[in-house]
Amino acid sequence: MRVTDKVAIVTGGGAGIGAALATALVEAGNSVLVADLDGAAADAVAARLGERCIAVGGDVADDAVIALMIERVEEAFGPLDIYIANAGTTAGMGLDSTDAAWDTALSVNVLAHVRAARVVIPRWIERGTHGYFLSTASAAGLLTQIGSATYSVSKHAAVGFAEWLSVTYGDKGIAVSCLCPMGVNTALLNSGFDSDAEGASVAASAVTGAGTVLEPEDVARIVLEAMETEKFLVLPHPEVLTFYSHKSADYDRWIAGMRRYRTSLETAARPGQDR
Repeated sequence: MRVTDKVAIVTGGGAGIGAALATALVEAGNSVLVADLDGAAADAVAARLGERCIAVGGDVADDAVIALMIERVEEAFGPLDIYIANAGTTAGMGLDSTDAAWDTALSVNVLAHVRAARVVIPRWIERGTHGYFLSTASAAGLLTQIGSATYSVSKHAAVGFAEWLSVTYGDKGIAVSCLCPMGVNTALLNSGFDSDAEGASVAASAVTGAGTVLEPEDVARIVLEAMETEKFLVLPHPEVLTFYSHKSADYDRWIAGMRRYRTSLETAARPGQDR
């Protein structure tokens, strides 16, 4: 797909990777609807990007909000071509995570993708158009997230759902990509250092200590390049593929190494220790 002169929806578009993706898409000649739970943030992005961008505020895991986004973007710009399920949450942490936290993590990080795909993919097939569905997961969806069970499980599920979509609809005119970055300089990552939740700073340190923390704009550029070739797995941090290869080659050895890494991070996070 040539990623220009298309109509796109970007969820979680009020900041971070989502805002960078919306910006890159508009700069490449596309029309975009940005959606975010923070409606004011979405409005600010749309105002900055001008007449080729509009905004919707709301919970993008809600079927009614998904329907509203599609209605608004098609009224403004025409038939939808690209859906980027980018909204994410770090709700919950370890075994003490409440059912409410698990519900939030699974709803935003997984079911929002499912509910959107349930609507847009049949529409693309019926219209005979070449649709594009991109899921933002995480390297945690291929590896794991030290410190957060909710994030690990929900991001693994997001990768699994994207894989299933590609296997099922990839030969029916539907392109699917799955974005799996490590550290990106966003509030989602940086808030981990300020959270009072037990293990939050360790979870954030596990990401920042594993490799370079990229800027959202760098990730957006890599995503658009990957979409041009309809590449499934989008890895802004190439080393993730090496880690994933080590994991699949010797699972027990990889787990042992992750335990050692977790222990070193926990030791560094204790009062009086250097961080």
